[in-house]
Amino acid sequence: MTNLVSPLSEDAVRSLKLGDTVFVTGPVVTGRDEAHIRALELRSEGKETPCELDGCVLYHCGPIMRRMDDGWAVVAAGPTTSARMNVLEPRMIREFGIRAIIGKGGMSPEVVQAMKECGCVYLAATGGAAVSLAEGLGRCTGVKWEDLGMAEALWSFETSRLGPLIVAIDADGNSLYENVSRSLVRDARSSRLRHCRGVRGRLSRRSPTLRSWICGRSRGSRPMRRLSALC
Repeated sequence: MTNLVSPLSEDAVRSLKLGDTVFVTGPVVTGRDEAHIRALELRSEGKETPCELDGCVLYHCGPIMRRMDDGWAVVAAGPTTSARMNVLEPRMIREFGIRAIIGKGGMSPEVVQAMKECGCVYLAATGGAAVSLAEGLGRCTGVKWEDLGMAEALWSFETSRLGPLIVAIDADGNSLYENVSRSLVRDARSSRLRHCRGVRGRLSRRSPTLRSWICGRSRGSRPMRRLSALC
């Protein structure tokens, strides 16, 4: 279990390995679709962007906030599905030097490539743990772009052991999501092969003629081709 203190250095990020469990302490900003678009538009126009984005830990989250006498308090802060930001995130990473992204569900190969180039990791947060994650976010230190709405604004927090989070995509491009996908494909193929062998076995026991086809004495026959097509 690793305790990360932001802002993160590139060396610290590249030292993290796939499957590591981490907690984050220090500055974290939340941002979803609209915040990404606003930030990139301002950068394209050569206008000033919030300094909080530079080298940040970016949490894909639309927090529920409550206004207090002395500022804002976070009520709930569950992760947003990160795929929503797939089109925008590669440029965000390159433009702002983002060191870590927190979210759920993983991101596209294009985002992973930008992460490899720049030194960034993807930290998976647990869905359904919005209140617990809100406690980890700790104190709200500011908000930008309130005109976008509560969920889409850029919120800044001083976190205290936000987590646990899992390194689901590391800075070398290794991905738990890709590993799971490959494993499911292998399992599906294996299951299909076992099923086909079972079908062939049952048919061969019932018919000597089919047994002959299956043993290869009539591999080019039409019934054998039909049986093979089933498998």
